[in-house]
Formats: sequence, C-alpha cells, structure tokens
Amino acid sequence: MQSSIRFILIVLIFFIPKAAAHTQNFPRLEPDPQALAFARRAGQGGYTWTDLAEISLWASSSGEAAAGKNTAAYMEQIQNAVNELRSLPELPAGGKERAEFILTFMHKKFLKGYVHNQTRIDTLLSGGRYNCVSSAVLYMLLAKASGIEAAGVMTKDHAFITVRLEAETIDVETTNPWGFDPGNRKDFHDQFGKVTGFAYVPARNYRDRAAVNQLELVSLILSNRIAELESRSRFAEAVPLAVDRAALLAGSGSASATEASASQAAETTPPFFEAPRRDMMNRIFNYGAFLLNAGKEEECLRWAASAAPRYPDDSRWQEFILAAVNNRVQKLIQAGKFDAANELLQSQKAGLAPDAFAQLDTLLAEAELLNSAAKIRSAADGDRAIAAIEQAVSRKRLEAKRAGELAAYAIQKTAAALAAAPARDWLAAIQYIENAIARFGTNAELENALRVYRANRAGDFHNRFATAWNKRNHDEAKRILNEGLAEFPDNKQLLADKKAIE
Repeated sequence: MQSSIRFILIVLIFFIPKAAAHTQNFPRLEPDPQALAFARRAGQGGYTWTDLAEISLWASSSGEAAAGKNTAAYMEQIQNAVNELRSLPELPAGGKERAEFILTFMHKKFLKGYVHNQTRIDTLLSGGRYNCVSSAVLYMLLAKASGIEAAGVMTKDHAFITVRLEAETIDVETTNPWGFDPGNRKDFHDQFGKVTGFAYVPARNYRDRAAVNQLELVSLILSNRIAELESRSRFAEAVPLAVDRAALLAGSGSASATEASASQAAETTPPFFEAPRRDMMNRIFNYGAFLLNAGKEEECLRWAASAAPRYPDDSRWQEFILAAVNNRVQKLIQAGKFDAANELLQSQKAGLAPDAFAQLDTLLAEAELLNSAAKIRSAADGDRAIAAIEQAVSRKRLEAKRAGELAAYAIQKTAAALAAAPARDWLAAIQYIENAIARFGTNAELENALRVYRANRAGDFHNRFATAWNKRNHDEAKRILNEGLAEFPDNKQLLADKKAIE
C-alpha cells in the first residue's frame, strides 16, 4: 500500500503582492500622542481652520524620522496665504463669487502640476505638486479661513469639495482651475479627465459619492500615504499611519473609535470611506500576511502575540495564527523535526480554536506515524509503529479509519522487511500478516499481500523440489514436495509436481 500525508498549505492574501520581507522591529502599535491630542480637540468646540492646517501638516509627515521638522514654516506659509487672500481688494464679499475666487487664487499661487499620488500638504506647499486630496484639503483651509464652510466628497477613487452657501451647495473639483460648479462648465470637462484620469460625479449620482466631514477629509492624507506605501510593499510603515488615523478620528462622529467593532463601523460609515478601525486592522493583517508570504512564521506568531491583545478580532486572528502555525509545522515535518513541530503546536494551543488545534495535531500525528512506518526494518520496528498508531487513536489524535489505513501500511512494510533479501523469509511475512489480521481485522490490501507471500512461499517449495529432483535426490525432493503440499494442499504448481513424479 502506498500512503502519504495530506499537508494543508495556508497563505493569507489581503490584496497584496508577494515580496521579500525586511528584517526590522515590529511596527508601532501605540497611537502618536499628537493624534490623540488632535482627537481631543473635537470635544472643545470643533476645529478652527488653523487646527485643520496643523493636523494636515502632521498627517503629511507622521511616521517619518523628520516629522514636524518644518511644520512652523509651513504653517506660516499657509497663514501668509490666508492673509494675502483676505487682503485682496478683488476678493468678492461672499457667496458663489468668493468661493470660486478662492479656487482661482489657489491655482495661481500654489498648484503647479497634478501628480496622482501626491497627497501631502507640505509637498504641495514646497513644490506645487498636488492631487485631489491635497488640493481639496488646501481649498478647505482657505475657504474656512475666508468664512466659507467646505466639506469633503468621496467617490470610489477620487475626492473633491462641496461648499455650503446660503441657498445652495456647490461642488468644487479642486484639481482644476475651472472646477467650480463643474456640472455647468464645458472648459472644465474638456481638461479635467485628461489631467487626472477621473470623471466628475454629479450630485444627482448620490450612490456613487459620499460626504465626509472636514477631519475625515484631512484623514485621507494618511489613507493615500498608506495606499502608496503598501503599493511598494512597505507594509511595516503603513501600520502606524493606520493606527494614528484611527486615533485621530476617534471623536470625529464617524464609526471610527479605535476599539469599535468592524461590524459596527461597516454599518455606520459612508460608502467609499474606509472605517478607520477596519482600515487599521487590514493594515495590521497585511503586515502579518507579508511576513507569512516571506516564510517568517515565527515572526508572524510574535506579531500576533503583540498586536492581538490590543486590537482583538477573534476570527481573523484565529485564521492568521492557524496559517502561521500550519505552515511552520509543515516545514518542520518536511525537515523531519517532529519533536520541534510538537513543541511549537503545543505552545500555540491557547491561541488556536479547539477544532483548529485538533486538525493540526492530527496532521502532525499522521506525518510522524508515516515517517516511523517508512523506516520499518524488522518485526520489532513494526510492533512499535503499530503501538504508536494505537496510542494516537487512544489520545484522539487520529480517527479510527485513518488509523486502520496507517496500520495496514505498517503491517505491509513489516512483512516486506521480513521477506526482503537475503533472508526471503516468506513464512515470517505470512505469519506476521495473519497475526495482524487476527488482531485488527482484514482488508483487501492485506488479503492481497497475503496471497502474494503465500504464492511466493509455494513457489519456493516448487523451486527447492525441482532442484533436488534434478540432482536425483528423489527422497529429499519428495520430502520437500510433501511439506509444501501439507501447507498448500490446493496449490496447482505443487499438485502438478506430484502428478509428474507419480
């Protein structure tokens, strides 16, 4: 019988490419104190435009070694722009004209070139490169500082602004100088899609767009940075940004509290806006999957031990730990390190669901028993292998059906060892199988093996008879033949031999 272990290779993919993992310390899991401080301001009368500017600059560089180094200079640059805008004699007194004027002013003073991934406010201020998020945030700051309330709008892959005026709400596509009230501007439509690759989503397409508040709009700076980092397989750097984003939005009014459940977030968060905790958990698991795909299962388990207590999600952590333990156990099995595999599995028992642990324990038991059976060279080896199978069943590591298959394999391996050259002890093989059948019951494979060994032993009697007869040692030949017929009275070859000599 040929038997083999059934390995289950589990690899988690959270929409990330395979890549070689870096060797580094685990990502930060504690929120930046600055994020917590910004979040607390929400309960102190709301955010001023200077608050939002400060948060935008923090979000643009959070997580970097030189974070905040030039914040004061950039804040001064924004303040100077606000002062300049307010002092312009041509600035309209209010309403639509003022809101549109701010868009024109922003493009003339700051915006030089559209870059798809350039979401940072500091980079926009220093070089004029912008995308939909950075330009929308800057417009919101200038508008709010000029007495016009602006909020964000998200689509599947784009962001822009709405301004709330006395009698109406108007869209502002900030990436384009003609983007004020874009539904009524032909010159906007001629250029916008060519520059950005996006299509304007009008207000009547309410299912394809969702409103976000001012702080949520600012948080998209972090979201875009996270997406850009993960696109370059820099998953470790994305984790702390997601942690900070969740902390920042904890008091924003969205389903974003750091400890809120993912299901609650899914129910109350608008379409297209990734619930901060769910987004954070995805980043945490993406980093874990990155380690797993790089074959660093032990680091995966340390990561789970570090992150799971702070950010619980039972089902996903179970899946992740199971994958890491399974893959590591498989490697140890393939290396023949069964003691190490057992030790690892037992060390992770508390973190695995009972059925998952039992599944891996059974897989490991099968592998170990098959390895033992494959090395059988004597009847004593076979007895030990069969005893180990019985012990596995008694400890509920193995089901009876699979135990029967493994026992049959061990019995056949033992019989084959007994019948191997030079001894060719067919009788010992026959007796071992017969005893095993009497003890455990029979099956087709054992019966077939028994027939083969009996045929071989009967053939051996025939060969010994023929040799003696040809040497004219007739008495010895008859003795051998009679011995064979006593054991195999119905064997056709031996009956033919008897007939021939008669």
